[in-house]
This record gives sequence, C-alpha cells and structure tokens, in this order.
Amino acid sequence: MTDIRRTILWVIFGFSLVMLWDQWQVYNGKQATFFPSGKPAATAAAPASAPSASPGAVPAPTTTAAATPASPGAVPGAPAAGAPATPRERVTVSTDVIRVTFDTEGGSVIHTEFPKIDGAKRGEPFVLLDQSANRVYLAQSGLIGGDFPNHKTPMTVTTGERTLMDGREDLVVRFESPVQNGVKLVKTYTLKRGQYAVGVRHEIVNAGGAPVSPQLYVQLTRDGNPLPGESSFYSTFTGPAVYTEAQKFQKIEFSDIEKNKAEFEKSANTGYVAMVQHYFASAWILPDNLKRDLFARKVDANLYSVGMIAPVPAVAPGSTQAIDSTFYAGPQEEKRLEQIYPGLDLVKDYGMLTILSKPLYWLLDKLHGFIGNWGWSIVALVFLIKIAFYWLQAKGYQSMAKMKAINPKVMAMRERHKDNPQQMQQEMMRIYREEKVNPIGGCLPILVQIPVFIALYWVLLSSVEMRNAPWIGWIRDLSSPDPYFILPVVMTLTTLLQTALNPVPPDPMQAKMMWFMPLIFSVMFFFFPAGLVLYWITNNVLSIAQQWLINTRMGVPPEFNLPKLGKAAEKK
Repeated sequence: MTDIRRTILWVIFGFSLVMLWDQWQVYNGKQATFFPSGKPAATAAAPASAPSASPGAVPAPTTTAAATPASPGAVPGAPAAGAPATPRERVTVSTDVIRVTFDTEGGSVIHTEFPKIDGAKRGEPFVLLDQSANRVYLAQSGLIGGDFPNHKTPMTVTTGERTLMDGREDLVVRFESPVQNGVKLVKTYTLKRGQYAVGVRHEIVNAGGAPVSPQLYVQLTRDGNPLPGESSFYSTFTGPAVYTEAQKFQKIEFSDIEKNKAEFEKSANTGYVAMVQHYFASAWILPDNLKRDLFARKVDANLYSVGMIAPVPAVAPGSTQAIDSTFYAGPQEEKRLEQIYPGLDLVKDYGMLTILSKPLYWLLDKLHGFIGNWGWSIVALVFLIKIAFYWLQAKGYQSMAKMKAINPKVMAMRERHKDNPQQMQQEMMRIYREEKVNPIGGCLPILVQIPVFIALYWVLLSSVEMRNAPWIGWIRDLSSPDPYFILPVVMTLTTLLQTALNPVPPDPMQAKMMWFMPLIFSVMFFFFPAGLVLYWITNNVLSIAQQWLINTRMGVPPEFNLPKLGKAAEKK
C-alpha cells in the first residue's frame, strides 16, 4: 500500500512539474504549451519622434499605418510648407523567390513574403517583415546629423517592371527624396534572381551651397511578441543580434533592452545587425572598413530596434557620395548566408556547441544530397554517430553487463545488512573491488557523447530544411509534432525497453525513479518536432541493439527487469 501511494505521489509530482513549467513560460511572456492562445502584436499608439538633428543621435523608427498617411506638414523631414505633397503609396515588386513591399514614406521595407516557402498554411507564402494589426517588423534607413531626409520623408518612386521577367537577372526600384536643407537622398534597391539578399545604394546629393557631413543609419524594428505557435519546450531565440569582427555574434534579449542592460560592442569597422527568429532572419550589412556605431533600443510599447550609424564623407556642393549596403530577409540557409557575408551564417544559432553543430550539419547536408530525404538522412546520421562511438559506448555496456551479473549478490548482501547502512556500503565496495566492477563505468562513456547529441539536437531544431520536409506516410513536416502521436509513443516504448535492459539499482526508490523519469520526460516529446523524435527513436533502437549484442557476447543473457510495484514490491 505504501508503494502504491508513493507511485501516485510521484505521478502527481511529475505532472505538477510539467504544468509548473508551462505556467512559467506563460509568466515570461511565452505561449502556453498545452492551451496556447494568440497574442496580438502591439503597434505604436503614436509615431515616435524622427531622428534628432544632433550628430550621432540614434534614430527612432515609426510604425504609423500606411493606410492613413500623416499630413506632410506634420511629418518630420517633409518638404517645406507650400511644396507639393507627394502621394503616399505602397509599391510591391516580385522576383522568383521574394516579394517585397515598400512604403514611399522613407522608401522603407514594410512587407516581405516568400512564394516558394509555405507559411502557417500550405500554399500560402511565408511572411517575414510585415506592418499590420498583428505584426510590426520593418527595415528603415535615412540620414541624421541635420535636418536631412530620413525614413519619414515622403519620396517619389521609379521602377520599370514590378515583376522580374524571364530573361532578366535583376529588378531595380529607386526612391528619391525632395531636397531638404540642401540635401537629397536617393535609395536604389536591386533585387536579383534566386537571391534573398537585396543590394541597397544610398546616394547623398548636395544640392546646396555649402559642404555637408550627414550620417547614414540603417535599422530593423519589430515587436517583442513571441512567434505564433512557438512551443515552450523548444523555444528558440527571437530578437536582435549584432556581429563584429572583435566580439563575433552577440544576441540581445528584448528584456535586456527593456532594462537598459543590453551588452554588445557599440563601435566597429565591420559586421552587421540582424533580427533573428526560428528558421528566418533579416539583416543590414554595411561595407567593411566603414566606421559605424551600433545601437539597440526600445522605441515604444513593445517595439524594439537594432541598427547602425555610419558617417558619410564630406559632400561638396554639387557632388554626390554613395554608400552601398546589403539588406537580407529570408531563411537561415547556411550555405547561402556564408556566401553573402562572413559570419552571417551565425544567425542560425547553435549556441555554445556551434563548434560541434556545424560539422554535424555539414554531414547531414551531404547525406541528404545522397539520400534525398531529410528523415532518412537523420536516421543515417545517427547511425554514423553510433558507429563512431561504438567502442566507447561498448565500454559502458560492458560495465553495465558486469553490474547485472553481480546484481543477485548485491541484493542478497543488502538484505543481510539492511539494518546497518554503513556495513552495507562497505560490503558493496568490497564486492565491486573483488569483481572488478566500476559502478560509474556505464555512465562515463554516455557523458562523453552527450555534447555531440545535444549539438545534433540543435542542428535538427535550427535547420530550416526540416520545415515542411516529409519523411514517410503521415509525417509530412519534420519540423512539426507528429499529428497522430505515433512517433512519441514509439519513443516512449523504446525508452522503457532500454530501461528494462539496464541492471536494477540496489536502492528500491532509485529503481522506481528509473521507470518514472522516462514516463515523465516522454510527455515533452509529444510536443517536439517529428524530426527530433525520429532522432531519439533511432538512437534508442541502435543503443538497444548494441546493448543486446554486448550482453550476449559477455555471457550475460539479456533480460527485462520489469518494475515491481505494489504487493510484489512489498513481498520482496
């Protein structure tokens, strides 16, 4: 009866831990795992102020709805009173891989979607940047250091075809501001076939009578809401990031910006700024050897921006200075990102185990090139890893087999000395010495492999290639949970089978925990992506086969040590 009560208490305890974790995620602003509910994005209640005229001032983005343009006289950076108003409009252009919508107010990017990448529903393009009631995510640029054109200045747009035609390799969109305080800003976006990276040229034209020295800023602004449908169990980083040659990739939490505790390199001559989320990212990249200041700030309620400010060489009257940059908005495809800029591939964040994850992804990609199916590529990769660690893991299973062989002797000794714990420990150590058994020998080889399998976990979790990738039958998306929970059930059964093959711990409570913990943690796998569950199943099956083989070779017949609960445990 006592054991039954303990069993029930352990089950309640495990379930309570899961629910507490779920509510902790909600408390920290993330969605609940079991009963998720959408959280609308907060848009700015009123426009933020325009960039300050003082040199070096950090620009503040605006998120005014494009459907209700402000009057020119009320817009900072607008033409002088009496000048003709420039009609405000949205301009959408398309290539084979990306559709971009610009706002003629500032020539900003306010919407990007990818026709070849499915969104929440199959057949609908995935949307990254957006300006709507549910999302604020923009790319802006302009000039500061004086009353110069910025991202709030009405501009005129010039473009030829708005769709990339067959036989053409690029599509150009040009925005031109009116002359403001003697300066005109011209933005030219060049979209190329098959590329998510967009070339952006900023031309600063001095139409006045005195030299000017403005500063160019580029920034990304988005709300701080979690991604729709994001799971609490495997939530990835969402937020700003900066990259510099000195400090490399630096993530910035929204909460740190909120508390003015964000730490990152503030000045550099190389690098980029980015907004990162699961599978996708956007980035502004300025030319190397151009001094720039980096900033991350809170703009308004639940709105944050990250950007760079670079000085423009003095522009003489009647002359022009141009700065070429790159704007990227697209999936985190490593090979593509590496070609755009060194270090841009780090937006695909593997965390502390990048040094292991990158070669594992390389191998997985090579296997996929040969096999052609990401699911079977995962199976093949785990198989190769098991081969690489075969002899190390064999040592662990040999130690466990020895433990199983002497287990009857240990149990008999515990029964004799159950009233004398000190004597029991001494006798147990004597048995281990005589039988030449290391009680932790089965754990050390596993500990060595843990970093590799954690690194593989992050490879599978972070790779956009898993998104909407089918495996077999009912698994049509390796990045989503199994719709029928078949894989999580199989994973739970293989974990229990592996537990049954292990030697029974001498301590009865520890023996029960060996059965309860797999059941408790298996709950999480019902919400994990199918690709991750497939990886665990493959690892479990191969481990069971190896353990069975080693036990047989050592003359220790494999047997299933089932849990003894209730009356059976009491009799024992």
